[in-house]
Amino acid sequence: MIKARNRQNLVNEIEQHFKLDAHVKEAFLNVDREAFVPNEFKHLSYKLDALPLAASQWISSPLTVAKMTQHLELKGVDSVLEVGCGSGYQAAILSQICRRIFTIERIDELLKEAKVKFSNLEIHNIFTRFDDGQRGWKQYAPFERILFSSTAKEVPEVLFEQLSEGGILIAPIEQSKDYHVITRFYKKNGRITSEMIEPCLFVPVLDGTQK
Repeated sequence: MIKARNRQNLVNEIEQHFKLDAHVKEAFLNVDREAFVPNEFKHLSYKLDALPLAASQWISSPLTVAKMTQHLELKGVDSVLEVGCGSGYQAAILSQICRRIFTIERIDELLKEAKVKFSNLEIHNIFTRFDDGQRGWKQYAPFERILFSSTAKEVPEVLFEQLSEGGILIAPIEQSKDYHVITRFYKKNGRITSEMIEPCLFVPVLDGTQK
């Protein structure tokens, strides 16, 4: 009961800043953020703060997760590729809305922890891969949606190749050193167009993998 109330309070707080669609709200009510937060920060699980993870990474603010999720326009979408699993919280939210979530993480320690969390929460529609996510996941492409979870100067071309016709890719794009913008890309008739949505702040994308 307490956890359900905490999740409801979190949704209420998000909605003071950003109006949620019904299916996104439902996803937040179904997923326990506390399960994805390191022990020393459990007391902050239901605040709108980004929190530190292992390997100098961060679990995004729930407000950021909500915005990225809603901007993907997921109603009726089957498959999503997430580049950068991190804590696993974003993938868990996506798993409540779409049938199949494919998530890639370049830091082995984070991926192993996320897989344990998915298992403990009995989330069975998330497929994980240890790799540099900038290469995508060709085996399961094309994806209707792709979520790039760290700031890049540009999106790797291979990801657009793995995006379905009519698909959407969301990524934080670095406009200048301290100015990043959530950007939505569309693929139509094989061509990519984009629109800038709003400023944001994410950790920068890094190359390669880390055991």
